[in-house]
Amino acid sequence: MDALFTVPTPENEPVNSYAPGTPERESLQKRLAELAGTELDLDLNISGEWRRGAGAEIKVVQPHNRAHVLGTTREATAAEWGAAVAAAKAARHDWIRTDFADRAAIFLRAAELIAGPYRDVLNGATMLGQSKTAVQAEIDAACELIDFLRFNVSFAEWLYRQQPNSSRGLWNRTDHRPLDGFVLAITPFNFTAIAGNLPTAPALMGNTVVWKPSPTQQFAAHFVMKVLLEAGLPPGVINMVTGVGTSSETALLDPDLGGIHFTGSTKTFQHLWSTVGQNIAGYRTYPRLVGETGGKDFIVAHPSADLQSLAVAMVRGAYEYQGQKCSALSRTYVPASLWKHGLRDAVVGMTEDITYGDVTDFANFGGAVIDDRAFAKHTALFERLQGDPKATVVTGGSADDSQGYFVQPTLVESTDPTHELFSDEYFGPINGVYVYDDNDFDTVVRQAADIAPYALTGAVFANDRAAIARASEELRFAAGNYYINDKPTGAVVGQQPFGGARGSGTNDKAGSWQNLVRWVSPRSIKENFLPPTEYRYPHQG
Repeated sequence: MDALFTVPTPENEPVNSYAPGTPERESLQKRLAELAGTELDLDLNISGEWRRGAGAEIKVVQPHNRAHVLGTTREATAAEWGAAVAAAKAARHDWIRTDFADRAAIFLRAAELIAGPYRDVLNGATMLGQSKTAVQAEIDAACELIDFLRFNVSFAEWLYRQQPNSSRGLWNRTDHRPLDGFVLAITPFNFTAIAGNLPTAPALMGNTVVWKPSPTQQFAAHFVMKVLLEAGLPPGVINMVTGVGTSSETALLDPDLGGIHFTGSTKTFQHLWSTVGQNIAGYRTYPRLVGETGGKDFIVAHPSADLQSLAVAMVRGAYEYQGQKCSALSRTYVPASLWKHGLRDAVVGMTEDITYGDVTDFANFGGAVIDDRAFAKHTALFERLQGDPKATVVTGGSADDSQGYFVQPTLVESTDPTHELFSDEYFGPINGVYVYDDNDFDTVVRQAADIAPYALTGAVFANDRAAIARASEELRFAAGNYYINDKPTGAVVGQQPFGGARGSGTNDKAGSWQNLVRWVSPRSIKENFLPPTEYRYPHQG
């Protein structure tokens, strides 16, 4: 067709409340019962075909009810990794020649499927498999994933329209090619939206992908793959391998590796980067490495801050989804005047009112941490704090795994701003507080800026505009997503592009064109309509 298409203008998907009496609540509860009542085979998908893995079995359970098995996945073998890589390579020829309009239509249709018939499925699977409450699942598995799919199409169209100027007699063009090779997407347990975005963003730009979800997110990932196939994704464009990735070097060391799209721990991303670096001479091109990793996210409060707003931000920021967001608040700096005159009591009161339990009980604020490794990490910290003269557990500090991996929302006050509470990532419902003298605000801001190796999210609370300006300048490189009088979580696609630097990643901003530009390799084209016919230049006359 001879036409320059304009893609639909995206809007952020509205968030359903799931309040008592609403139809969405009743519909989701029905779907939860159906999903919990069937144990699935969570297979690989290579070239559009579901395959039973040949490796060791991995039971996928409900973190809040660890005896309840949702399904069985399997560790992908080296042969299966190789088959996924081969499928991605084979599909590349046709996919890079598929018109953008046709590629875009697939992902726009996927968004509509999630907004409609698959909404309860993905939300319910995320609740059961990742222990998210209804609203946290709605924000993630439905709204954010829908937003990624819709907005990425719009960002891609804008990117393709970026073309150079041309002098008279010339036509200059930019061909936004996909990368020269396949993309390896490795996704985390905590967000179904991230699990969906990391393989689909490169695919939208014409790349083919090998996708490895986290085993603890495999239940929802299974349905994401089903949505993509139903939306019309051609075989081999995205190939899903399962397990922890013991044979991932089959893909990592392949000469045709074009890029890695990763979200997970800093340590794992450093391993991937090191592996690529050590084998750099073996690739046909320099692989693109895009990663969003750890965080030690902060709030710094000024004496002028509104006490109640600060208290709510501390509680929601630290304890929503059991602190398992890479943006979750885990260190807070508060002035003595606020802490002693109501802030401590307000935060403790709300924290002790929080209930963690079975997320299918909509009265609960949260669920369980993801697995036994996370549980052990948190309980080990609680044991260290028991004899620590510089730290006092204000509330919480206990855990129980008799039924699920439950860790109490925990608030710890420390007299030492260099304590591990302010530098080490725990990825759980644990918030360290340092109480400072009101006159030391500027000193505390400077210290907080560099004490942790991360730079993902952070916030300042103040009503004093001069204090906000000073803090914002001092904290300029301490957070890739920075908030003023708001909790440091909850970035929205198209509104707050997300990502951080330092130990937090490459800051390639998911939810914006800045991420998509990493998945293209531009080619500059110059066409001369009247090429010269004389080799001499005028000054030689």
